Amino acid sequence: MPGKLKVKIVAGRHLPVMDRASDLTDAFVEVKFGNTTFKTDVFLKSLNPQWNSEWFKFEVDDEDLQDEPLQITVLDHDTYSANDAIGKVYIDIDPLLYSEAATVISGWFPIYDTIHGIRGEINVVVKVDLFNDLNRFRQSSCGVKFFCTTSIPKCYRAVIIHGFVEELVVNEDPEYQWIDRIRTPRASNEARQRLISLMSGELQRKIGLKVLEMRGNAVVGYLQCFDLEGESGLVVRAIGTACTLDKLSSPAAFLPACSSPSKEMKESPLVHPASHGCRSTHNSPIHTATGSRLTQNFSVSVPTLIYTGMGSGSAGKEGGPFKALLRQQTQSALEQREFPFFTLTAFPPGFLVHVGGVVSARSVKLLDRIHNPDEPETRDAWWAEIRQEIKSHAKALGCHAVVGYSESTSICEEVCILSASGTAAVLNPRFLQDGIVEGCLDQRLDENMPVGCGFCHIPYDELNMPFPAHLTYCYNCRKQKVPDVLFTTIDLPTDAAVVGKGCLIQARLCRLKKKAQAEANATAVSNLLPFMEYEVHTQLMNKLKLKGMNALFGLRIQITVGENMLMGLASATGVYLAALPTPGGIQIAGKTPSDGSYEQHVSHVQKKINDTIAKNKELYEISPPEISEEIIGSPIPEPRQRSRLLRSQSESSDEVTELDLSHGKKDAFVLEIDDTDAMEDVHSLLTDVPPPSGFYSCNTEIMPGINNWTSEIQMFTSVRVIRLSSLNLTNQALNKNFNDLCENLLKSLYFKLRSMIPCCLCHVNFTVSLPEDELIQVTVTAVAITFDKNQALQTAKTHVEKPLQRASTDNEELLQFPLELCSDSLPPHPFPPVKAVTVEKASPAADGNFRNRSAPSCANSTVGVVKMTPLSFIPGAKITKYLGIINMFFIRETTSLREEGGVSGFLHAFIAEVFAMVRAHVAALGGNAVVSYIMKQCVFMENPNKNQAQCLINVSGDAVVFVRESDLEVVSTQQPTALCQPLCTGGDVTT
Repeated sequence: MPGKLKVKIVAGRHLPVMDRASDLTDAFVEVKFGNTTFKTDVFLKSLNPQWNSEWFKFEVDDEDLQDEPLQITVLDHDTYSANDAIGKVYIDIDPLLYSEAATVISGWFPIYDTIHGIRGEINVVVKVDLFNDLNRFRQSSCGVKFFCTTSIPKCYRAVIIHGFVEELVVNEDPEYQWIDRIRTPRASNEARQRLISLMSGELQRKIGLKVLEMRGNAVVGYLQCFDLEGESGLVVRAIGTACTLDKLSSPAAFLPACSSPSKEMKESPLVHPASHGCRSTHNSPIHTATGSRLTQNFSVSVPTLIYTGMGSGSAGKEGGPFKALLRQQTQSALEQREFPFFTLTAFPPGFLVHVGGVVSARSVKLLDRIHNPDEPETRDAWWAEIRQEIKSHAKALGCHAVVGYSESTSICEEVCILSASGTAAVLNPRFLQDGIVEGCLDQRLDENMPVGCGFCHIPYDELNMPFPAHLTYCYNCRKQKVPDVLFTTIDLPTDAAVVGKGCLIQARLCRLKKKAQAEANATAVSNLLPFMEYEVHTQLMNKLKLKGMNALFGLRIQITVGENMLMGLASATGVYLAALPTPGGIQIAGKTPSDGSYEQHVSHVQKKINDTIAKNKELYEISPPEISEEIIGSPIPEPRQRSRLLRSQSESSDEVTELDLSHGKKDAFVLEIDDTDAMEDVHSLLTDVPPPSGFYSCNTEIMPGINNWTSEIQMFTSVRVIRLSSLNLTNQALNKNFNDLCENLLKSLYFKLRSMIPCCLCHVNFTVSLPEDELIQVTVTAVAITFDKNQALQTAKTHVEKPLQRASTDNEELLQFPLELCSDSLPPHPFPPVKAVTVEKASPAADGNFRNRSAPSCANSTVGVVKMTPLSFIPGAKITKYLGIINMFFIRETTSLREEGGVSGFLHAFIAEVFAMVRAHVAALGGNAVVSYIMKQCVFMENPNKNQAQCLINVSGDAVVFVRESDLEVVSTQQPTALCQPLCTGGDVTT
């Protein structure tokens, strides 16, 4: 489908001074697409040039429109020397190729330079005219829509969910090419940035072709990542879920996801009345060792963790025929797929029927064993091996699919850890293929899938389980078996029966390793990984019990490799599910009871733990209703029983036998404290401080137990970097430093957001990296949402008695980033920003609704009205249109780190500039918000001796148009174009 690309350069403003003699600039613009370049006239001696150029026309194929970005370069004209570069703008043309998307890109774009940052703005107009082409062998995928959101987009319905799509492309990294030795840092950065844009477009086009082959029209849950492999190459890879979507055209269909998520789904014709709550579960790990194997590419496969349910009780036979029918139909629907994986974490009602457990796999590879770095075959084989392992474990759990699937890498020099995880599940085949006779199946679904607990029921045959487990009857329906504790990688079902509120639960771990090279290094890493997985899981279980909860949702485990250490960070949202048995407590046990003082110490620790559990139950309002035998009409299940989990890593074979014999004989979760590490674990449990009064936090989109959200939201990003002392580094010291770093980061967020009480930090996403030896970097993105709490605690109310104006004055010197607080009835009152903290240990948070003050060019720009949120919805609003995916990669380098405020000032300014550029591109498409926003990568490198630093940031999201609920009736009576007008977003105002 050939087309014509038309570009017009209108004007520029607030350009930097390039001529010191006149304090002005002689600016002109180069417009490049593919191998064709146009130039505007030189506008002499002005910082606000008015070019008003003619239309520059490029005749190109749609394949090129998808692969190539439009490159706009602003330069300063010099008569007797080379022209000086001011900055560049890269514009993705792909959003113009959708049928119902924007027809023009028009607006002010920040001019970005990799050395100096934002240097003014340029006004550009871009149009695309496509011509129909009947070529059957075309290589483009125009019309395939991409969504970052991991749920079905709000104004669409899913007709068919086809399945997993993946692709990767490889190229040489310009940073490591020989020409880099004679190239300037700016030229090297720009070459890298342009190459990644090209690779990103090519990757998206190739995945779109796979979707067309499946007869789909969209990719949901699109996750694209960059692997910086050094001299081995640069890899851009992506995964997603291919779907066939239908647009909901009725304005009444745009229901607010925040207030009643289930209503939107009930309007879909695909709804099963009795199966709204179908999600996933998982529990205590069983290590399935696959052994170590040394291949030509050096692959050490790490033992895979299968998280399953543990409980007690006898077998239930009620669901046998239904399960057999469902499994048979689902298997036939999925057996055509090589990998039946789904990147979705939230699903249409009835899509997810049962969950078997969370499966994960990791593999250690050596990058220098790649024969041809430019060929993707080797890396494809690596990922295929990982996916095959996860698929086999899902089958062992009686499941034919994996939902909530994700992949990640961690690279340090030549060692690369490949990680993949997901939740094994049984799916309803109705969503997976056409032409299935559904009458009998739907009837059985209605009979056997009670609302709120069906996703908890085990899908595997408990008589032939691949692991020892204890099950009990569901506390909701008393028909099917459920495990004691559920872990899952997906969001909580909208209709799940939850008692009380949820909370953020994290496990953190550091382990030293010896510095080594090549195979010795890879072997050392692979030997540590299984123990780290076990330790992280033990921490999660302990903290879950301490909270008095019995389920985890949104589980994300990261294992990061550095030169001399490994770090593990697991985040999840703990909840109490009414369908599961009440969790037992944590029992402290020791093997040396002869010492009276030791017994007293154990008793003291036990009392502290019991008191903490009681306080947490009160804090999170966990008071499960009493179960009456008369009401249920069936016998109450057997008493709760727990498996005994020993913390000690040095058990003998006799002790293991004792562990097996003790199954079902303990009513509490047992912790042995005979070694020093175990005592440290217990103390770390007791020092795990809950959030201040009026605050809640979770890493899922919606906090369980809270439904009355308001329209006030505040998105923020925070980056902290600490340098460890090389003296006396031990595992204990590392764990303490890492714990303190994460805890202090959370405390600082609570402090800065205290005026929003009561509020909840949702979608809290932690990312840890080890960019250099003895350097730890933690990045967190989240959104603070206020909720209407009429029965709020009096203590919480006392914190917000001050008027907003007075609070902003009193707190001015305490905030590290500006925070806008406003309601629909009051004008916004942004807090003025204070100077960035100059201590290099603590990087301040960069507010999501704040633009860099060092870029005055944005002062009057329209990008300030664009709201940004990591959620897939906007509270109190309805998304009416998706304009396309935003996928941007930026590089920033400085040779004057101290002058820019150290690490804090450098990172703060860069992140603020990234926000400004994202907002500008969304506004140019006609949008007023970015949903499902995520900073996927933030790679920071520092050379303090040379006063240098470099940072690479990759962000993505969905550009949308939204309208407020209160304005919807007014908008519907106006002209259709009113939908695209920016509305008050309750806090997004430029400073």
